[in-house]
Amino acid sequence: MRLYLIQHGEAKQETEDPKRSLTEKGVEEVKRVAKMARLLKIQASKIYHSGKLRADQTAKIFSEELNLPSSSAEGLNPLDDVRPWAERILREKDDIMIVGHLPFLDKLTSLLLCGNENVRLVLFRYGAIVCLEQRDEKDWAIKWIITPEMIPSAQNAE
Repeated sequence: MRLYLIQHGEAKQETEDPKRSLTEKGVEEVKRVAKMARLLKIQASKIYHSGKLRADQTAKIFSEELNLPSSSAEGLNPLDDVRPWAERILREKDDIMIVGHLPFLDKLTSLLLCGNENVRLVLFRYGAIVCLEQRDEKDWAIKWIITPEMIPSAQNAE
């Protein structure tokens, strides 16, 4: 099984937008990464995201690009306990994507990889995908990471 963890795209500051929608840069970077995911034929059964606007917008971009269903799910907010999701993931049979926030994604990744949610193993970045692969029933490893910087923007591609 593969687990694709995505930190939402760059969001506006709360003083500018209390709901914290994505910035133009955030939208552009997420679109670039989502297009790369499609070119790489990344498959998942579903995209789960928190109910926060920035995660919803990020999930919708991936959903449209990859033609995957997405839905808001409980327990994916920045400070939520990661253990219920770690247990849920272990019961999953299909690959899934989770669009979320820090520190939640940091803690979930660390818990799955080494059993300790307080060890920071991955430097997450807005709009990036971290792919974890389950090697045995409970044994996880980092398969790869794609960040927006790894993909040329349309203006830099020429």
